[in-house]
Amino acid sequence: MARGLDHIVHAVRDLDRAAELYRRLGFTVGARNRHPWGTHNHIVQFPGCFIELLAFVEPEKLGGDAFSSLFAAYNRDFAGAHEGLSMLILESRDSGHDVSDFRVAGIAASESLRFEREAKRPDGTAVKVGFSLAFAEDRKAPQIHFATCQQHFPENFWNPAFQTHANSVAGIAAVVVVTDDPAAHRAMLHAFSGAEAVREEGDGYAMRLPRGAIEVMTGAEFVRRYGVPAPQTDGGARLAALRFATANPAAARALIGAAGIPARHAGGALVVQPAAGLGATLLFGPAG
Repeated sequence: MARGLDHIVHAVRDLDRAAELYRRLGFTVGARNRHPWGTHNHIVQFPGCFIELLAFVEPEKLGGDAFSSLFAAYNRDFAGAHEGLSMLILESRDSGHDVSDFRVAGIAASESLRFEREAKRPDGTAVKVGFSLAFAEDRKAPQIHFATCQQHFPENFWNPAFQTHANSVAGIAAVVVVTDDPAAHRAMLHAFSGAEAVREEGDGYAMRLPRGAIEVMTGAEFVRRYGVPAPQTDGGARLAALRFATANPAAARALIGAAGIPARHAGGALVVQPAAGLGATLLFGPAG
C-alpha cells in the first residue's frame, strides 16, 4: 500500500532561529515541544503532513534506547555537520505491519517504536499525542534516516488553526533527494514508499504518493533546475529541498521579499537557497 508524506525533519543547531526563519517565511509555527531523549521541536503543520524543526538541546537526557540512537543522536550529529533536512517520514496505518514489510524488503532498521507526549490546544488545554515509528534503512544513504509514523491520537494533533499560513502554502508537493546515482536508491525508495507509479524525469525519477511525492535527481540536475548549490553527496544521498504547493505565489513572493530573505525564480518556483534556509532549499511553486 502506498504511503503519503507524513513529515520531514529539518535539523538545526538553534531552534529559536529556525522558528523565527519559518515565521518570516510566512508559516504558522507551533509551540516548542520537548522529547524525553533531549530533542526539542516546533511543528509547521499542513493538512495531513508537517515539517518538524528539530534541535538537540538536552544531552543529559540521551539514553541507550532506539529513539535516542536512531532519532536524537543521529539528528545531533547531522546538525553538527551540516544543518538541513535530515529525515523523511511517511504515513503509517499500522507500524507493526510496516516493520514486516521492511523486513521482507531487507530495509528494516527497527521494531515498531512508540512514544507519547503532552501537547496543548490553542486554548491551553493539555492533551496527549502518541506516535509509533518504524525505521527503514538505505545503506547507500546514511545521511538520510527513513521511517513511517502511525498516529494514535490524531484528533489531538491535527488542527486546522495551525494549517493556515500567511504565505498561502497549502502543503508539501514534494521532497527532493539528490544523489550521484539515482538508480541506486530506486528499489529501496519503492519498497519504503509503496509507490504505485514512478515517472522518469531528466536524469532521475519521481515517485507519486497519496500525499506529495519523492523526487530523485543528481546534484548537477538540481543545480541546473534551481540555480542553487546542491548538498554535498560524497557521503551518500541527501534530502535537498522541499517543494511547497502555494495557492498565491505572488503573495508568497511579496511576503518573503518584505522579510528580506534572499530568493530567486527558477524551475517554476520561488527558490530560497540553502544559505538562507538553514541548509535546506525551500521552493514555493503554484499548487496543482
